[in-house]
Amino acid sequence: MLSPVAYWRSAAADTFALVVYCFIAGMAIEILVSGMNFQQSLSSRLVSIPVNILIAWPYGRYRDLFIRLAKRSHHGEWLLRNLADLLAYVSFQSPVYAAILWSVGADGQQIMTAVAGNAVVSMAMGVIYGYFLEYCRKLFRVTGYV
Repeated sequence: MLSPVAYWRSAAADTFALVVYCFIAGMAIEILVSGMNFQQSLSSRLVSIPVNILIAWPYGRYRDLFIRLAKRSHHGEWLLRNLADLLAYVSFQSPVYAAILWSVGADGQQIMTAVAGNAVVSMAMGVIYGYFLEYCRKLFRVTGYV
């Protein structure tokens, strides 16, 4: 069980990491891949901040579960850790993304297409985010995590 200070430090680190990472990565994808202009992307990223604040700490705990399961095997630890990050990110973020699309009026086909495309991009993003999250936890001096 985390102490109150460790709990808040962990929540702050996870929230900071997800908000910053999704802001930068999302903006890069929206401008460079999706063809959105800077103003559109900035608006989208600002709207995403409250969602990321709400899901950051639960996602951090969810990811830690995947990492713990991967660490049980001592074979190919680096590969299994990256695979755990990938699976955690895609399996957590895809339903969240689908719910956001549904809430703004996308139909079933649009949601399926967007979520499938996002899942492919998220495979690389999840692994990179895992390393960024670990870095942020070190900056925030979070102890007792995976």
